[in-house]
Amino acid sequence: MATVARVVLDSPLPQLDRLFDYRVPAEIEDDCVPGVRVRVPLRSGARMTDAYVVEVVSDDALSPEHDFPGELSAIEDLVSPVPVLAPEVWQLARAVADRAAGVASDVLRLAVPTRQVRPEKAWLARDTASVPPSVTAGAVEGYGDAVIESVIDAGGRAAVSAIPHPVLLSAPTPAAEGSEAAEATATPDPTWVPGWAATLAQAAAHTLAGERSAVIAVPDFRDVADLERALLVLVPAERVVRFDAKQTNGQRARALLTARTHPVVAIGSRAAVYAPASDLGLIALWDDGDPSFAEQRAPYVHTRDVALVRTAQSGAALLMVSHARSTDVQRLVELGWLHEVGPHRARVPKVVPTAHQTNADGYAAQARIPSSAWRAAREASHDGPVLVQVSNPGFGTGLVCTQCGERAHCRVCGGPLGSPHAGSTPQCRFCGALAAGYRCPTCGNGKLKPVGQGAQRTADELGRAFPNTRIVVADGSRPIDAVPARPAVVVATRGAEPDVAGGYACVLLLDGERMLAREGLRVQEDVLRIWANAAAKGAPGAPVYLVGIGGKLANAMALWRLDVPAHEELTDRRELFFPPAVRVATLTGTDEAVTGAIEALGDAPVGPVLGPVPVDDPTPGTVRAIVRFPYGHGTEVAATLKAEVIRRSSTRRVVKGGTKRRAAPALRVRMDDAEPFSEV
Repeated sequence: MATVARVVLDSPLPQLDRLFDYRVPAEIEDDCVPGVRVRVPLRSGARMTDAYVVEVVSDDALSPEHDFPGELSAIEDLVSPVPVLAPEVWQLARAVADRAAGVASDVLRLAVPTRQVRPEKAWLARDTASVPPSVTAGAVEGYGDAVIESVIDAGGRAAVSAIPHPVLLSAPTPAAEGSEAAEATATPDPTWVPGWAATLAQAAAHTLAGERSAVIAVPDFRDVADLERALLVLVPAERVVRFDAKQTNGQRARALLTARTHPVVAIGSRAAVYAPASDLGLIALWDDGDPSFAEQRAPYVHTRDVALVRTAQSGAALLMVSHARSTDVQRLVELGWLHEVGPHRARVPKVVPTAHQTNADGYAAQARIPSSAWRAAREASHDGPVLVQVSNPGFGTGLVCTQCGERAHCRVCGGPLGSPHAGSTPQCRFCGALAAGYRCPTCGNGKLKPVGQGAQRTADELGRAFPNTRIVVADGSRPIDAVPARPAVVVATRGAEPDVAGGYACVLLLDGERMLAREGLRVQEDVLRIWANAAAKGAPGAPVYLVGIGGKLANAMALWRLDVPAHEELTDRRELFFPPAVRVATLTGTDEAVTGAIEALGDAPVGPVLGPVPVDDPTPGTVRAIVRFPYGHGTEVAATLKAEVIRRSSTRRVVKGGTKRRAAPALRVRMDDAEPFSEV
């Protein structure tokens, strides 16, 4: 009786996206277990390819549809005896790929790092008898008596409104006061952390205390650092693993194997949601509306959707934590799939809209600050740091010709030119190319002047308006994690605001009109999220001035009812059949392929198909269409579109000279892609 391994090939070809059966040679039979890497032969040209073993069965246990009348090919080589692909991660990858009409191996490339020999050797040589340090869980504070704990213990799902100010986080007492155990245990010092980080750290500690794993995904490296700082107050460092873009493949491989060994808290950016977990008890996302959660590689699945799929598969609790709720989460709340949880008697930011106030005089007016905000910031700057949020980095938001006023654009890519500093060489804001010796194509003039005000120019004006006050600029090119809690003015671009122990004494939110003027389906919810996250960095009771903005968004900020705009936006999108009220699929390819795919869908669409319309693409004749369909038809639509992709990808065409070669993909599918709606 032979042993058969069912493997998934490491190939992006959609026609190979299924399990293949291979005979397991006797010499590797003991080590060939589910999850290991192997090399297997392909029939075409006797080529070898990498693969993962998904399951191992005896040949008589194969179902009739897997019967093969001939002799199965044998596995060529066992790459490593370490099982790096956990069964739950394979099931997640398969489900995510099917939902997105994609290929499972593309998902596995996101979930499993390339092979790293040193971490694997260390894992094989580990002491299997060692016991990880225990965790003492305290209460999740700020939400009433055991509210969050009840959701976790019951495997529930909740949309959690974050505590909107920094929190001084302390470790729970490990034992009775005065006992020998308490005296021998080193307790970390209390640490100031964002309110959301304290909540997620306490929720993870509660999960880990029950010897269940927690997976927490956050948008970027700053959030990872905040969350890790909070966790290390409550959880031993040995039980926290990271998965983020700053890690090397070796560090990711070590974290993956640690997560497979015993329950841990896995934290990180997009990759963290794929972390293997021993007895998963909690999945949590912070600020799911952040665009960093949108995967830029095939099959382009949003981290939020991966979390929803994994929750359904594992039965783990799900927490969606944010200040300003995304329309996607709002839809789930209104369906009753997510339960609303808010802080109990939280001190919300004191937001003051200034749409109808006059500007201050002098340098403060040049920095776009109204009189009331100027007075509050000046008084607050004597006691602590003041945060000034602006929309753009650099000296000016753009450059124009001094003679004709023509906007200056890059000669390389056509993007707008900007000026990082006063008197610096113009530089493209898109591709970064320098524009030394630039001359206006309209009038030939070689002199440019800045228009608009970036972070650096705002800082220069504030330096004159706040004499003898330290001015700090924080943006993408000058990242600053934290500033001390002493008098200063911090000018930061959106998302780059440093932390302050205890919070800022005052917060000014500038350039709101410019941020709202950007085109896009999610502009309003993005801007509200950016404002709310910055306002939450203020100390409890600190004034927050929303400059130049009135109307519904200003009222929502002033009342701190940030769910109201999400509800209204979702209502509008239901009437227009726009996501997330419906799901969408973007079809790109030849006119014949796109039209054929639309016809294959039949009656699934719920509204008029948008397109096909020509698009800019290296392949001539490329068109694009947008198909909208209800969530209930998602499985059917994804399967149909994937079948069309496979059919188109499997054909060959005869080119000049009579030879055969595989053509460029005639059809490309991207599910849940809302970006094209910015151009509709």
